Amino acid sequence: MLKGSCHCGAAAWTLSGDPGSITACNCTLCRRYGALWAYDFEGERVAVTGPTSRFRRVGKEDPALEILFCPSCAGVLAWRGLRLEEDGRRRMAVNLRLAELEAVADLPIDHFDGLDTFEDLPPSGRTVRDLWA
Repeated sequence: MLKGSCHCGAAAWTLSGDPGSITACNCTLCRRYGALWAYDFEGERVAVTGPTSRFRRVGKEDPALEILFCPSCAGVLAWRGLRLEEDGRRRMAVNLRLAELEAVADLPIDHFDGLDTFEDLPPSGRTVRDLWA
């Protein structure tokens, strides 16, 4: 099980099982937060605990997701989909940058072009360790 927590420790997340590859996205939000995302579904392998505040994009009529962050230190914990999948599940992602490096260092990173094409980019072979070294 992977664990991550905000800087002050008031809020945290857990992800059970294999996280798979981690996503680095270049959209206007993700690049500002510097987040690395690991995905699952609310109430399944992902759990967020402690107090959280929510941010939904201002000026967007029908936002697709909200960001969950610690109200004390503003650490970005996760995003939560605002639209249910066809099977009724709600997609979530936790920010792997809140985990201890040793726990996530060797996970491969996938790059996603959330800014222009909304498509996966070719793999580079880099891991989380490469970004934190």
